[in-house]
Amino acid sequence: MTASVRLSIIVVNWNTRDLIASCLSSIGSHPPGCAYEIWVVDNSSNDKSIPFLRDTFPSVQLILNGSNLGFACANNQALRRCSGEFALLLNSDTRVGPGALSALARFMMDHPGAGVAGAQLVNPDGTLQQSVRPIPTCRSELMIASGLRHDRPRTYQEPTEVEAVVGAALMARREAFDQIGLLDEGYFMYTEEVDWCFRFHEAGWKVFIVPEARVTHLDGGSSAPIALNKSLWLSQGRLRFLGQHRPAWMISATRLGLRLIGLIKTFYWTAIRVIRPAQRPRAHQKAQANWRLAKWSDR
Repeated sequence: MTASVRLSIIVVNWNTRDLIASCLSSIGSHPPGCAYEIWVVDNSSNDKSIPFLRDTFPSVQLILNGSNLGFACANNQALRRCSGEFALLLNSDTRVGPGALSALARFMMDHPGAGVAGAQLVNPDGTLQQSVRPIPTCRSELMIASGLRHDRPRTYQEPTEVEAVVGAALMARREAFDQIGLLDEGYFMYTEEVDWCFRFHEAGWKVFIVPEARVTHLDGGSSAPIALNKSLWLSQGRLRFLGQHRPAWMISATRLGLRLIGLIKTFYWTAIRVIRPAQRPRAHQKAQANWRLAKWSDR
């Protein structure tokens, strides 16, 4: 790769000081084979992240928000200001592996029709993690909510075109996102990358997973403080997608199905809380989460 190619790495932070320190250190240990810059967008952290980042990583460019604006909005702030030919959206709870950034940038350079390239995400023990996403449908959402569908990570031997990649380590081509627009800020967290990949496809760009680029992902470390809302935000995001890109009947049927599933699972976990005291804390949290889903799906 030539030094003239410039990569912008964007990391959104919200109270993940220790995680983002490991993330940024991994970039320094395994830099891409091209000129690059790092942007950190802080969503009003209160864990002293900012003075720490200023002291420890002085070359990082900071964008400071007065409140938590969400993942899509924060990334867009940096996408508007960064200078790279490619932009890598990288979660704060990731660590890039040897050659990962170079592999993604090299793939994008060698495949001008690629609008997006995603990394192969792995767990800390090296086992594979889900790195691709399907495009949501009514059937898929109800299967996931009911627990009848569990997508297992697939092994990819070579770069493969897919529907969408997980946003934890997603590289996008500036030419492409200048054409289709930035992330939809109507998504607070989750599914915004699926919507983005869908719009890349609609405009004729391709989306790939690049298995050579391995990135360790703690999967939820950056959103652990708000875990109770995760299932709700996931459903909100996917229903927003259906409302934008699918027939009206599909979102109505999905809302009804999610409400019924939420009510059934609320009653189930409430019963577990009563008859199995040892599981009471977990059952209480599960009941709360499903009740929120049931109430929200009825709106």
